[in-house]
Amino acid sequence: MLPVVRVTDLRVELGPIALKSPLVAAAGTVGSVVDFTEVTDFSLYGAAVAKSVSGEPWTGRPAPRVGPAGVGMLNGIGIQNPGIDAWIEKVAPDLAAVPTEVWGSAVGNSPEEFARVAAGYADAGLPAVEINLSCPNLDGHMFALDPELAAEVVAAVRNAVDVPIGAKLSPNSENIVSIADACATAGADWVVLTNTAWGAGIDIQTRRPTLSGVIGGYSGIPIKPLALRCVIEVHRAMPELPILGCGGISGGDDVIEYFLAGASAAGIGTIHFAEPRAARRILRELRSRLRKLGVDRLADLTGAMET
Repeated sequence: MLPVVRVTDLRVELGPIALKSPLVAAAGTVGSVVDFTEVTDFSLYGAAVAKSVSGEPWTGRPAPRVGPAGVGMLNGIGIQNPGIDAWIEKVAPDLAAVPTEVWGSAVGNSPEEFARVAAGYADAGLPAVEINLSCPNLDGHMFALDPELAAEVVAAVRNAVDVPIGAKLSPNSENIVSIADACATAGADWVVLTNTAWGAGIDIQTRRPTLSGVIGGYSGIPIKPLALRCVIEVHRAMPELPILGCGGISGGDDVIEYFLAGASAAGIGTIHFAEPRAARRILRELRSRLRKLGVDRLADLTGAMET
C-alpha cells in the first residue's frame, strides 16, 4: 500500500477575497509589480500590491533614500510616483500579464485625493485597493495616527469604489485598536498590520543622517514583534475583522506565527530586497512545518494562539 501523502491547503480568505496563496507581496517592495515579474514568480502569491500612487505626481525625497540598519533597513523614498493618470496609462495595461491579482495602493494629502486614486484604480479594473494611511516618511501628520482622520479617508474611498478595500495602519499608533475600529466602521474590509516603524540612522564618519529626510521607515526582521503585537491586540478586540499581517516575515514559521496571532493572510516585503524569489522558499518551509504540526489547513490557525 502506498503511503498517505498529506495535502496541505494554503488557500485563505481575506474578508471578501479568496486567495490561492496566503502570501501577499507588500506595496513598495515589488515596484509596480509589472517591473518585478522578471525576477519573481507571482503565481506563488495570492496577490501583489503595487507601489503607492497619489493623485498628482510626487517627486519623492532626494538621495540618500535607503540605507542599512543592522539586519533591517531604513527608507525615506517619499513615495515617488507618476500620479494616478500616468499610472493608468503606462502601467495598468500590462497588469493582465501578471499571474496573480494586482491591488492598487492609494496615498494622498486629503480624503478626496485618496478617493480619486482609488476610483482610478477601480476604473482601470483592479480588483482591490489598499489605502496607505501609514507611510512614515511623508511630511505632516500621518492619517493612521488619528482615528477620525483615518475614518474620513476610508469613508471617502468606500464611497468612491465598490471593490474591496483594506487600510494599512502603523505600529507607531498609540492605540492601534481604536484606529482599526474606526477604519472598519468606515467601510474597510480588512486592515494591514502593519507598515514600517519610524527610524533613523547616522553615518559616524560624515556625521550626517542615513536618510536625507533624517526620519524614515524602519523595516525587516526586527519589526516582527512590533507588528505581531498589533495583530494580537486588534484580533483580541475585533476577532471578526480580517487582518493582513505584515512585518519582518522571512520564513514559513513567521507566517504561522502571524496566523496564530490572528492574521488571515501574510504580507512579505523587505525580504524581497535580499531575496527576490523568497516566496518559493517560504511556501516550502510553510508546508513542511504544517505537516510536522499535523495541520491540514492553514486558515484553521487564524487566532489559534493559546493563552
